[in-house]
Amino acid sequence: MTIDLVIFDCDGVLVDSEVISCRAHAETLTRHGYPITPDGVLKRFLGVSDREARRMVETELGRKLPDDFEAEIKRATLGCYAEDLNAIAHVGDAIAALGMPKCVASSGAPEKIRHGLSCAGLYGQLAPHIFSAVQVKRGKPAPDLFLFAAEQMKARPERCVVIEDSVPGVTGARAVGMRVLGFYGGSHCTVEQAAELAAAGAAVTFGDMRQLPGLIAEFGATPVAG
Repeated sequence: MTIDLVIFDCDGVLVDSEVISCRAHAETLTRHGYPITPDGVLKRFLGVSDREARRMVETELGRKLPDDFEAEIKRATLGCYAEDLNAIAHVGDAIAALGMPKCVASSGAPEKIRHGLSCAGLYGQLAPHIFSAVQVKRGKPAPDLFLFAAEQMKARPERCVVIEDSVPGVTGARAVGMRVLGFYGGSHCTVEQAAELAAAGAAVTFGDMRQLPGLIAEFGATPVAG
């Protein structure tokens, strides 16, 4: 067996939250003088840490956003979770079927990750092995969060498989030799998503979480390159 750890992204992989998050992000940015649509947020910031997204916007605006900007987005997002958030279809069964260590490595803030997983009924399956970009110096697409998760779980990077729905996430994981399964089954995904994930370095792309246990088993039966 060559796989010691499965690392899940959260938004768009475990919880079908990207549409909700993008709507809250777009409304908040527009209110602060950066007009953008939810689709624009999705295209520009999918998989990017909140810290990095803020830096990009402030550079373009030529000024700082309010100190409580992230808190505004968080309040708007969490306010919608209880009513609108669902788990990705079949992901709970897929997690239960994986007979190996698993964890979460998300660009979101810890409270947002915890609340999202709880609303979707997944927190108990994954806690306490839940890691956030706020715990590292650089968020995705840098590899810091993936390395931190592997270190905390005592797994070598080349023996990890990452489940990601974003190009920054795939890029970060591949930068440290982790193998990636690109998931394009979230409600936010477009027909181009699979090709974009593959181009970024995902070894396999898939759109149904019922495929995941079999794909992990295939990876485990394949010798690690090098």
